[in-house]
Amino acid sequence: MELSYKTAEKVLQAAKEKALSLNIPVSIAVVDAGGHLVALARLDIVYGVIDFAVKKARTAAMFGVNSDVMGGIISETGMHGYGMLNSNHGLLTIAGGVVLQNAEGKIIGAIGSSGGTPEQDKEIAEAGARAIA
Repeated sequence: MELSYKTAEKVLQAAKEKALSLNIPVSIAVVDAGGHLVALARLDIVYGVIDFAVKKARTAAMFGVNSDVMGGIISETGMHGYGMLNSNHGLLTIAGGVVLQNAEGKIIGAIGSSGGTPEQDKEIAEAGARAIA
């Protein structure tokens, strides 16, 4: 199963519900396995974080791991990540980007949340990912 719009909407809705329950205004982006935007929500009173949500989701989709895990990989190896982080229109390796997998465990996309703390963004994105787990 590739990431359909219907599935992306299901993921997006679950993440929106989590954000609203936490009373955190965020932007949420859902991308397919190629990092292409499929669905987006910007909750009220959020400014300037759409790009961060998309970049977190694209980072997770591109590397097949959550965005914070990729950040840990870069920092632990001592690599200078400037080139990697600025490739493909920029990546973002902080918490809030979570991979989406189908029932067989194949990565079909990712979700990114931005607007809360890194921990809150991750919690919101994980809620979206669980909607199809």
